[in-house]
Amino acid sequence: MKFMEGPINNGDYIVIKAKENGVHVIGLTRGHDTRFHHTEKLDKGEVLIAQFTDHTSAIKIRGKAEVMTKHGVIESDQ
Repeated sequence: MKFMEGPINNGDYIVIKAKENGVHVIGLTRGHDTRFHHTEKLDKGEVLIAQFTDHTSAIKIRGKAEVMTKHGVIESDQ
């Protein structure tokens, strides 16, 4: 059984702005088994621009942050 057909390449971007020190941003893989593949730690005021790719299917955020997407702005709680 084939899980994915062809490349994803949707390329959507999100912007993450830390509202406190120590916000963790974790990239999760695409495919049959979801795994962590990248992590960043942001301090208050730092901004990270992330992109969904063939390898990144989800992004997990730990800590207080503002997340800006084409769908709107979301504030995470801690």
